[in-house]
Amino acid sequence: MNKIAFILLLLGSVLCGFVLVDSSAKILQKGLIVDLDADKGVVANNDNRVEKWINQASTPAVKEFVKRDEGRKVKGSGMPSLKNKLSELNGHNTIVFNKQELVAHDEDAFDHLLTGNGYTWFCVLKAGKQSGELKDVNSFFGNLKNGENYEGIWGGLNDNNSIWMGSRNGVTFGRWDNNNPHVTASAILEQDKYYLLMGRMGKGTDTVMLSLYLNNGILPVVTQPFPVNKMANSSKLSIGQERDAIEHPGTESFIGEISRFLLYDRPLSDQELNKTAKGLKKTYSILD
Repeated sequence: MNKIAFILLLLGSVLCGFVLVDSSAKILQKGLIVDLDADKGVVANNDNRVEKWINQASTPAVKEFVKRDEGRKVKGSGMPSLKNKLSELNGHNTIVFNKQELVAHDEDAFDHLLTGNGYTWFCVLKAGKQSGELKDVNSFFGNLKNGENYEGIWGGLNDNNSIWMGSRNGVTFGRWDNNNPHVTASAILEQDKYYLLMGRMGKGTDTVMLSLYLNNGILPVVTQPFPVNKMANSSKLSIGQERDAIEHPGTESFIGEISRFLLYDRPLSDQELNKTAKGLKKTYSILD
């Protein structure tokens, strides 16, 4: 390809909202505020334990997600592990979590997702055997407020590795109720397979829809209404945990692997969601 042709191709990609990330994936950039890629920006020690995961988004809401020792009896025990170049992931890396977490220490960076903007997230994930300390709460991400009614957004696995997502508006305390819907599906993840999970919350300040997707970016596996509270005040975003749970770290975390996590501060259109899903599935060799 000559220089002029390459420039035209790049310009066309930008105008369409997509830029070339690697040879097999095109990632939509509009509204992308978190891009955690196990191939890039992972700072690990000599034992491949992860100290920080640097956000690769071009307009990041936060710069990095870092290890969290506070509340743990053993220093460094909250650090997940990096695994390199897995053949089952088409040669890509993954990060292994065993009731561990990486936290972005910004209280306010993600508040707007819950109070009207809406959001879309994608996660390339492999589930392990969940420990189940708190029934059906094995979270792989979340920014729940650390106290009061625990408002925020989150996603996780039930004890049998069926999937769920949710938003919590802070109006009531209940773990699952109309203000804190348990948007869950019956499909159970196998422990030897990687999957693409996706969640979307609509834009608006009245009642919006929450939609959960598994591999297929066209049809959600479950949807549920969510009443938005404009006064909700979520907190720090944690990967591998539902919040910055320093009083009992690991108790509500998931066991498994995360290879890629994307978060947008808007609900992607059906077309955008499906196109992004197809690109990620191709990149990581994920089958329906």
